Amino acid sequence: MTAYDVLIVGAGHGGAQAAIALRQQKFAGSIAIVGDEPDPPYERPPLSKEYLSGDKSFERLLIRPVAFWAERDVALLLGRRVTTMDPVAHTVATDTGETLGYRHLIWATGGAPRRLVCSGHDLVGVHTVRTRADADRMRAEMAGVAGAVVIGGGYIGLEAAAVLAKAGKRVIVLEALDRVLARVAGEPLSRFYEAEHRAHGVEVRLEARVACIEERDGYVAGVRLADGEVLACEMVVVGIGIQPAVAPLLAAGADGDNGVAVDGRCRTSLVDVFAIGDCALHANGFADGAAIRLESVQNATDQAAVVAKALTGMPVDYDAVPWFWSHQYDLKLQTVGLSIGYDRLVVRGSPAARSFSVVYLKGGAVIALDCVNATRDYVQGRRLVVERSVVDPAALADAATPLKELAG
Repeated sequence: MTAYDVLIVGAGHGGAQAAIALRQQKFAGSIAIVGDEPDPPYERPPLSKEYLSGDKSFERLLIRPVAFWAERDVALLLGRRVTTMDPVAHTVATDTGETLGYRHLIWATGGAPRRLVCSGHDLVGVHTVRTRADADRMRAEMAGVAGAVVIGGGYIGLEAAAVLAKAGKRVIVLEALDRVLARVAGEPLSRFYEAEHRAHGVEVRLEARVACIEERDGYVAGVRLADGEVLACEMVVVGIGIQPAVAPLLAAGADGDNGVAVDGRCRTSLVDVFAIGDCALHANGFADGAAIRLESVQNATDQAAVVAKALTGMPVDYDAVPWFWSHQYDLKLQTVGLSIGYDRLVVRGSPAARSFSVVYLKGGAVIALDCVNATRDYVQGRRLVVERSVVDPAALADAATPLKELAG
C-alpha cells in the first residue's frame, strides 16, 4: 500500500487547485491526485462552449502543462475511481483494486450529471456534458445530426444549444418550468435569453414534459412529450443538474445529504477529511448562512485555498464572494453574489441593446448582479455585494451613474 501525506480525490478544478495551493504555501509532504478520467486536470466550463464548438483545443483546457505536476512532485493517479474509504485506517480503495493511505484526505469529486429515467435514456445519441469524453462523443456525432433536442434550460443546456445552433443544427430546448434559468436568475434575464435563442433559430418550449426517448435501431429518433407529440431528432442533450459524488464518504459515516457537510474550514465530520467544490455542502454568508452547494470554478478554487492554508498552519474560514460566468453566442454573462431570496430586482441598462445588468436586492441591500455584456457593472458591483450596500433603486437603474459612485 502506498500512502501520501495529502491524498486528493478528484482531478477537476478543486483537486488541481488544492495541490497547486499546497505547493505555493511551501507544503513539503507527498501529494497525490486520484482521478477517474485518463486526462490530467483540465478546465470543465469550456466543454459546453469553446471545446464543443471546436474553437479551443484540449491542450488549451489544461489547468497546468503536463510537466508541471512532476516538477511539483504531485503524483497523478489517473483512470481510477475511489469506491470506498476507511476513516479509521485512513485508507481508500479504488476500482482498480488499489489501497491508498493518507494522512489528510481532500475530497474534490464534484458530481455526476443527473440522467433521464424514462425509456430510451441510454440510447446512442443521448448525451450529457460533464467530461472531455462526453464532449468528444457529441463532436463525433454532430456532422450527422440535423436536429437536436436539449432537455433542461439551465446554463449547460443553453450553452450547448448555442453551439449546436451556430453549427447549423435545428435545435429545440425543453424546459419543465415556466422560464429558462428559473432556479438561478430573475425573470428579466430569463426572458432575455429565451428571446436571444429564438432569434438564433432555437425553438424554446416552456413547461414541457418528456415522456420518453424514441428509438430507431438503437439510436435516438425523437423525443416524445407527455402530450404525445414526438420531436424528431438525432441527438438529445440532457442538462438537468448534477448529483454530488459523495457516496463513499456518506457510507463511511460523514454527515451530509445533498453533498457532504463541511464547516467553515472545509472539514467534514470525519477526522482528517476535507471536502471542496461542487460536492461540499457549506454554510455560505452570501446566502445568509444557509447550507448550500456552489457549482462553480470560483467556489472550488477558493475552498482549495482554504484547505491548503489549514494544512500549512494558517487556518482561515471560507468567505469568498461567489462569481460565475456563461458565454452564449456573443453574449458574456458575469454574475457576482447569490440572488437567493431576493425580494426586489432592478434592471440597469438596455436588454434591447444587449448590454444590461439585473441587480438583486434583499431588505434594501444589494446581494447579487447578473451582468450581460456589462463588465464595468460586474467589476464595480462586487463591492456593493460584499458590503451589502443599501442603494436607492432609482440610482441603481440609472446606467449613466457608475456603480462605484453608489458604494460606501
